[in-house]
Amino acid sequence: MPIPVRRTRRARLSCRTLVAAGAAALMTALVSPTGAQAASPVGESRPVHSYADAIRESVWVDTGLDGDGDGRTDRVAADIVRPREPAAAARKIPVIMDASPYYACCGRGNESQKKTYDAAGNPVQFPLFYDNYFVPRGYAFVAVDLAGTNRSDGCDDVGGRSDVQSAKAVVDWLNGRARGYTTRTGSDRARATTWSTGKVGMIGKSWDGTVANGVAATGVEGLETIVPIGAISSWYDYFHSQGAPLYDANPSWLSDYVDSPAAKARCGAVQDRIAAGTPYSGDWTPAWSERNHVPDAGKVKASVFVVHGQQDLNVRAHHFGQWWDALAAHGVERKIWLSQTGHVDPFDFRRADWVRTLHRWFDHYLLGHDNGIDREPMADIERAPDRWTTDRAWPPRATEPTTLRPGTGTAPGVGTLGRTPAASGATATFTDDPGLGELDWAARIDESTPAKAGFATRPLARDLRLSGPSTVTVTATPTTTTAHLTAVLVDLGPDTIRDYTAAGEGITTLTERSCWGASTSGDSACFKETEARTADVDFTVVSRGWADLGTWANPGKGRPLTPGRAYTMTLNLAATDHVVPAGHRLALIVGGTDKDLLDPPSTRPTITLDLARTSAKLPLVGGVDAFARATAGTVDARPARTGQPLTGVGPSRSDIPVPGEAR
Repeated sequence: MPIPVRRTRRARLSCRTLVAAGAAALMTALVSPTGAQAASPVGESRPVHSYADAIRESVWVDTGLDGDGDGRTDRVAADIVRPREPAAAARKIPVIMDASPYYACCGRGNESQKKTYDAAGNPVQFPLFYDNYFVPRGYAFVAVDLAGTNRSDGCDDVGGRSDVQSAKAVVDWLNGRARGYTTRTGSDRARATTWSTGKVGMIGKSWDGTVANGVAATGVEGLETIVPIGAISSWYDYFHSQGAPLYDANPSWLSDYVDSPAAKARCGAVQDRIAAGTPYSGDWTPAWSERNHVPDAGKVKASVFVVHGQQDLNVRAHHFGQWWDALAAHGVERKIWLSQTGHVDPFDFRRADWVRTLHRWFDHYLLGHDNGIDREPMADIERAPDRWTTDRAWPPRATEPTTLRPGTGTAPGVGTLGRTPAASGATATFTDDPGLGELDWAARIDESTPAKAGFATRPLARDLRLSGPSTVTVTATPTTTTAHLTAVLVDLGPDTIRDYTAAGEGITTLTERSCWGASTSGDSACFKETEARTADVDFTVVSRGWADLGTWANPGKGRPLTPGRAYTMTLNLAATDHVVPAGHRLALIVGGTDKDLLDPPSTRPTITLDLARTSAKLPLVGGVDAFARATAGTVDARPARTGQPLTGVGPSRSDIPVPGEAR
């Protein structure tokens, strides 16, 4: 499944450079005779070091594992760029690290940049802007090839022990606890303790951010902060949802996709073990436990800055939600940005604010600057394209789980949603149609259609905010031995949103470039600008959940259903933060297969819901009272727009074949 081809970055000395207020003063900052930065009155690192003269080197770190079974422990390649001036003055510096499987096979960022090397094998281009921007400000940047990828030994195991140890070993090496070598096979040692403070911040999008989550979950000393962007928290939940298989529900092919040519030849047995340990059935296995970071949130010592697209249908929003809740339960210091995009890096949807915020974040946690970022609002939420709000805590403290109940309406499958339970014996029936999905269902919410059961409130008199994860409990009777269920929450009403179903998943890439840091002839700091890509819609799906009804008794193992028997189970819907405006309606839709997101069951069941035993528990800010105020009185619904509807849901199989695909 090929990744779409994109042009790689080229050095452009003529690109337009964005200059923040006061940048001229920063560029002329004084440097002390020892190479230390002059004190900044605002606690901000300054670009006082030469990027062109920076030290560029490669080190191979021993992971202590023998993943490819060749009888020797694997070494992973760590390409390093660090300012020369602190090294000459024997001053130690902190490290920003991105550990990735993508540096050679696929590239990173919106322009699919890959690492490049000179004829001697020394690193020349480091993807993304982290090196260009932070090295002049007194940081080292380390780009780690996961085991089995690019210039590393071993085999990639798709989120398993080898993935995590690939990066953890480098953190250990930076703190003097692991062995590094100047070559892949030689015995000459490389030591980081002569230049590294041992303080490390990990960052990365998707698979890279997932590795950061995994390393933090080991509790390794020296990892001070992580910035996971659109990252996985449990690999099971990337491929399955409560027993139901999502698209391409087996990780073994990913290993082959990212492995180097040499690793492909030696890693077949590893891929076979992955396939055997992660069955398509959706049953929980030890392999999934190994790839689940959520239970180890209590070991996390690093601060965590989560960034996620609420319409990310590659690494779905459930991942950040369960990770966030687990971190909160253990008192981990954290911050969050939630955008309206799909699987998109904040550098491409909020560039200037992102660079400024990330700069302050790393300055605080890696350099110790008291710049106040830890006292600022915890959450930034995108309410409309390029319009953001903040919250001191997230979810807001006034958020309360509030139970809403479906009821019968004026036509079959067109029901009500409120606080009153349905009468005993009330039902709604639908038949699984794999050719339809959530957008089809929502577009016909007020019509009787055979593939869904819909329930909606009256038009709201006041805004109603959801903040956090939801659950939907159903009592369902199938007609066949297998059944998949989908539950979605929908904001019914006209709006302009980021078009997350289009190419770019909410952004358009422009030809103009802006520059973020210093450049060399082989590594430019200038990147293509982007802008919001929007769509006028009549409804917005705000949260989703999927499940195999066969896991009703045991979430770790499915079983055949008995036709005609009623089963009760709870579907977990992804975390969200969404305001349903006054004049709109809030809807719950229950259906079967969600086209392009959920694989269909082996049969095509008709499912009957017992409405008296079906309910939704939603995270409403203000709780029951807020819902009562929002649904009191009568309000005319806002008129529908005449714009083009969304035409698809999320990434197709050929559009985003792997987590972390450059976008």
